[in-house]
Amino acid sequence: MNAAIIFGLLIALMLTGMPISIALGLTVLSFLFVMTQVPIESVALKLFTGIESFEIMAIPFFILAGNFLTHGGVARRMINFAASMVGHWYGGLGLAAVVACALFAAISGSSPATVVAIGAILIPAMVNAGYPKRFGAGVIATSGALGILIPPSIVMVLYAVSTGGSMAIDPEGKRVLSASVGQLFMAGVIPGLMLAFLLGATTFYRAWKNDYPRMKRATWLERFKAFRDSIWGLLLIVIVLGGIYAGLFTPTEAAAVSAVYAFIIAVFVYRDLKLSEVPKVLLASANMSAMILYIITNAVLFSFLMTSEQIPQAMTAWLKGSGIGWVEFLLIVNVLLLVAGNVMEPSSIVLITAPILFPIAAGLGIHPVHLGILMTVNMEVGLCHPPVGLNLYVASGIARMGITELTIATWPWLVTMLIFLALVTYIPELSLWLPRVLGML
Repeated sequence: MNAAIIFGLLIALMLTGMPISIALGLTVLSFLFVMTQVPIESVALKLFTGIESFEIMAIPFFILAGNFLTHGGVARRMINFAASMVGHWYGGLGLAAVVACALFAAISGSSPATVVAIGAILIPAMVNAGYPKRFGAGVIATSGALGILIPPSIVMVLYAVSTGGSMAIDPEGKRVLSASVGQLFMAGVIPGLMLAFLLGATTFYRAWKNDYPRMKRATWLERFKAFRDSIWGLLLIVIVLGGIYAGLFTPTEAAAVSAVYAFIIAVFVYRDLKLSEVPKVLLASANMSAMILYIITNAVLFSFLMTSEQIPQAMTAWLKGSGIGWVEFLLIVNVLLLVAGNVMEPSSIVLITAPILFPIAAGLGIHPVHLGILMTVNMEVGLCHPPVGLNLYVASGIARMGITELTIATWPWLVTMLIFLALVTYIPELSLWLPRVLGML
């Protein structure tokens, strides 16, 4: 009954058009005031301790790094490198878009930033080269979603933070710890590369079927020159992932290093970003960080309420009693997250659902890292379909297309992503093999 009241109130507030963060806070405060004896002073304490996390500091740093790279011309050089490698195949510019999105995703951590950086250059270029606008916009909108699966990923950081304080017990009665940011980053490498390959295969097939233009094959000298021009951006991938795996720094420290490195290469190496433009980038990053941190703060309160009312534990007991196993549970989770993706953006979905799903999944023997990657892939799909798919809105602004037309344009790649979601859901080793080999599990 308490769970029904809490979620009913939350949904009612959201339907009024109220921002998610405020709806979360009001739901918690209303329930605590009326339905419980929990001292209200604990709310203030929880607000402070909830964001007093070293891992949360990674979010503003990754946002700042992504903004420096978006404004600093790094994307253009990565596009040139990708085009020199695969441009001569069918749908060359489309394949270059997929490769460039994968490379930029590995240094930005944000899907909308990836769509803006790559799409602003490649969508007009594809149209000029003779590709249908629908094809170019569909490739960019869906491939941009790689930004939250290929590490570093802000969504993975949010999952680790939101489940960090949760209590979970496995089927054998042992306590289960949440996944760390480092584990999630490494777990996202293979699924990210696999999805990039599948999106590329879909792009190639549609280009071959419709006989879309191909670029002239680049010489090895041209490829080397393109690689040399993009090397400073590509090195950031090595610095972040290599530094974390080698134990040189934590994911949060890696985020800080990436922000400083991105500033240096954008301003002093490539010189595409003027010093006078840096304050604008800092302000935009601060605005985005403040929005996410405000959502986190209220989501922490919501998680506190769930825990104090023992709702996840009750749901776990009910699921076990009803005979639902991990196969059926993961199917339910996918449906729930895909539906939520119709009305909410990824950060809010993860922060609300992860603290609830994590203890239930642990009770059914599902690994926290597997659940984290599964949720991340669901968030990718949500970014690419209406009515609140952020990638669609960003791509539609660049391509100057209506949301309905763009939705139709993305369906081949969206079907590919749903097939990939099924594979990630029921083949846990896709997520767990690499971190296990690296000794991180």
